[in-house]
Amino acid sequence: MALPFFYLKQSGPSQKEIELDEDTSRHVVQVLRMKEGERLHLTDGKGNLFEAAISEAHKKHCTVQIQAASYERRASRKITIAISLLKNTSRFEWFLEKATEIGVSEVIPLVCERTEKQKFRHDRMKGICISAMLQSQQVWLPALHEPIQFHHFVIQAFHDTQKLIAHCDNGERKSLSSIITHHSSLILIGPEGDFTKDEIALALQNNFMPVSLGQARLRTETAGIVSATLLTQN
Repeated sequence: MALPFFYLKQSGPSQKEIELDEDTSRHVVQVLRMKEGERLHLTDGKGNLFEAAISEAHKKHCTVQIQAASYERRASRKITIAISLLKNTSRFEWFLEKATEIGVSEVIPLVCERTEKQKFRHDRMKGICISAMLQSQQVWLPALHEPIQFHHFVIQAFHDTQKLIAHCDNGERKSLSSIITHHSSLILIGPEGDFTKDEIALALQNNFMPVSLGQARLRTETAGIVSATLLTQN
């Protein structure tokens, strides 16, 4: 039976004995009813995996002894999804959960001309990514940025990456499934109602390649997941 996974806020602890934070301690001791001597896995979301045994099962400050440590290199392909915030927060949360499970490297929330909601609770959203990482038993947490205005981001976007924009406007677009992806890919996903013509033009001026995700018109969060899946598999 697989050991339960927990998130370690501190990065790569050097000491053999560490105290878990209160929320994790409560989950270990009160929810799972784990006892002294039982083992669990810890990860800092930066590639480190620790196997530990409970030395003190206290519901507020559970202490564990590190017994083994390993490091997993990140996937060689970096996938960044820059996606519009959504009016329905639960749909954006669903996207973050699934994108984390798929193995996206980075998520950048965008504020576009047609973005209907700009409020963003970063701590809550990061917590959803952490939960998805633990549920899927991974050791890399995607970088989650604060929202940024579309036009600012497009102008300053990475220069050493394959830059793509998925939109539904008329014009020549390549199918994303047919594109040979690079070691690093960034794709822009628009809001309900899609990007405006001016936004698309700005992206093209800044060397973004227009792509299509298929014949169907997809919801923003669905487009994000389809893009993530295709980019990780191409």
